[in-house]
Amino acid sequence: MLDLTYPPIILAAKTGFRLLGQRFDLTGTEHVPRKGGVLLAVNHVGYLDFIYGGLAANPSGRKVRFMAKREIFQNAVGGPVMRSMHHIEVDRGEGLASFRTAVDYLKRGEAVGIFPEATISRSFEIKDIKTGAVRIAAEADVPLVPVILWGTQRIFTKDHDKDFSRGKTIAIRVGEPLRPTGEDPVAETAALRARMSSMLDKTIAAYPVEEQPPGSWWLPARFGGSAPTPEEAARLDAEEQRRRAEARRAKAAGA
Repeated sequence: MLDLTYPPIILAAKTGFRLLGQRFDLTGTEHVPRKGGVLLAVNHVGYLDFIYGGLAANPSGRKVRFMAKREIFQNAVGGPVMRSMHHIEVDRGEGLASFRTAVDYLKRGEAVGIFPEATISRSFEIKDIKTGAVRIAAEADVPLVPVILWGTQRIFTKDHDKDFSRGKTIAIRVGEPLRPTGEDPVAETAALRARMSSMLDKTIAAYPVEEQPPGSWWLPARFGGSAPTPEEAARLDAEEQRRRAEARRAKAAGA
């Protein structure tokens, strides 16, 4: 694919990381093959995860084409940028087109990124995940590589103010690839979630203690933080969905 904007955007992002004094702790990047189709399944804790998630493939010289919600592509600025980087538009109401595009990209040897939780996890733990990741990887016959991000939620996430203060550590863990067959997508999705949950626990445990004191809002409750429990987060998600549905109905009635 012709990439005119992706390289300068990567350069700009890395410049921004340096200006913010961010420290990166990357491990397992050798699990991303240097060529051939590969699907990266990335956990979702913050709004900037698509920027940091792409770093998992950067040591392999790969550019990741992320699957992202349609609303981003409808933005007057974000839309043209996303399309110029060949990211994949996802309509959550009708996902067949994005499924086919992702499979096509993978069969052509591209690296594709997907957030199998679909939305940001308010608990910062792995939510229930969709079967789309394993079905796409199986259909394209490519490895499915789990990726864990930690620390990105401290910069920009739901229910909290942005914080671009200097000196944050960003942990990126790349796991060994899975090879879904598609014969039992539910069981294979459960295996993916278990792998990602185990990786996340280890990533949190290894994160600098001085940056993650007890009671931190970005730390899961079971690790001593004040983040919502998964049950509380599910309730907040349901309330958000209800508000959005009411807003859509009001807008439609006004039209």
